[in-house]
Amino acid sequence: MKTCLIVDDSKVIRMVARKILQELEFATEEAADGQEALNACLAKMPEAVLLDWNMPVMDGIEFLRALRQTPGGDKPVVVFCTTENDLDHIQEAMIAGANEYIMKPFDSDIIQAKFQQVGLI
Repeated sequence: MKTCLIVDDSKVIRMVARKILQELEFATEEAADGQEALNACLAKMPEAVLLDWNMPVMDGIEFLRALRQTPGGDKPVVVFCTTENDLDHIQEAMIAGANEYIMKPFDSDIIQAKFQQVGLI
């Protein structure tokens, strides 16, 4: 079973994403900020990361840059899932190593389509 780390400071968003991803047959882990997410990745690298941008402690873009610098950190497919929808943010995320970008609010169809596009399902 593939694993997906859900990184968002909103417990509600994590819960909704977890339900959708488990229906898509992913094992899920959760982190409330980028530092928790980085620690989780260092312990066991997931196949996918669903990543928010705006979080306390370490935001999503800082996490992504740190992840891509760690051994094996080039492997996970990273899908940003955020309210930041301007071109500058999207370009910054893609340059930093994001594989895809989803706008909030999202639903099951959107996540399924993006995960299919990047070859996760």
